[in-house]
Amino acid sequence: MNPAAAAGFQTQSIESLSSYRRIALLTEGYSTPFYAKTAISMLRYRREDVVAVVDAGEQGKRAAELFGVGDDVPVVGSLKNVNADALFLGTSVAGGKLPGEWRAIIIKAIERGLDVVSGNHQFLIDDAEFREAAQASGSRLIDVRRNTENATSTGKPFRDGCCRIHTVGQDCSLGKMVVSLELQRELARRDLDAAFVATGQTGIMISGDGVPVDCVVSDFVNGSVEALIRRHDHHDFLLIEGQGSLAHPSFSAVTLGLLHGCSPDALIYCYEVGRKNVKGLDHVPLVDHRTMINAYESLSALRHPARVIGIAMNSRNVSADEAAAERERMRAEFGLPVCDVYVDGPAVLADAVQRFQQERHR
Repeated sequence: MNPAAAAGFQTQSIESLSSYRRIALLTEGYSTPFYAKTAISMLRYRREDVVAVVDAGEQGKRAAELFGVGDDVPVVGSLKNVNADALFLGTSVAGGKLPGEWRAIIIKAIERGLDVVSGNHQFLIDDAEFREAAQASGSRLIDVRRNTENATSTGKPFRDGCCRIHTVGQDCSLGKMVVSLELQRELARRDLDAAFVATGQTGIMISGDGVPVDCVVSDFVNGSVEALIRRHDHHDFLLIEGQGSLAHPSFSAVTLGLLHGCSPDALIYCYEVGRKNVKGLDHVPLVDHRTMINAYESLSALRHPARVIGIAMNSRNVSADEAAAERERMRAEFGLPVCDVYVDGPAVLADAVQRFQQERHR
């Protein structure tokens, strides 16, 4: 029996995530861009809802000093004087397990009545100590990856008027979520009806909706994504967050199930300038861009024709001059618009999306 059910304990649904307005982000001991991707994205896209970052080793600093985003959000050593309504676990650590030193911090948060939100594979609700403390205080334990998805795909078409744009990549951790979010915001700024569709824990924490595809039973990945798209295909544009890579030895199954489940009309290809090997598997070289693009288009066509209409490069590890040269090289090689949304903004990719939509309806 599920531990929550056995204890009579009810977790709160992910739809409640967008309602928190006083969020503390826990990054204790892991306040680096490599580990704190969730915290950085929360600071970038829900800055107005974040009141503090918790890391005793960095207390006294500001979020911008640690992460380059978050402005003057204070970094504190504990939750003692923080007026928060929820504690979001702000890191992605190896294996998705909670660092041992976090237990005492989480227990204190629960005892204070804060809800605790985790995107890790190790579920809060499966921990008896957390569960008992939450029952006593009335706190909610929200495991973003925990799900009950159990539907297979129907293969039926989506609403014709909905243009589905899916970010795909050469590898994992390239910025596919950020590209999707930035494109959605740019299209919305142009008074177009565009929605972001989250498929990973951080995107879900930002938007309060989505499916954690990397924690769905494999038979149900396609169906869960299909159902998610149907819930949103009343919008004119859907910007669907990508996961992993077709060539990643660990995550290719998730990538393909997502690709077929969302059945995109067009693709934005994402990569990091200078990366040579698969993240986390340094002995595995990356597959070249041409092969990857051909693979995405060919495998998409098994379900629904889609082509790459733009390229999003991540130039965080190269100089401005090197990035400019790379941008021109990729434009010349592929004949597609190329930009780094972090540096250049998403306008050229939004232009490509609008051109594609116009071509569809000719």
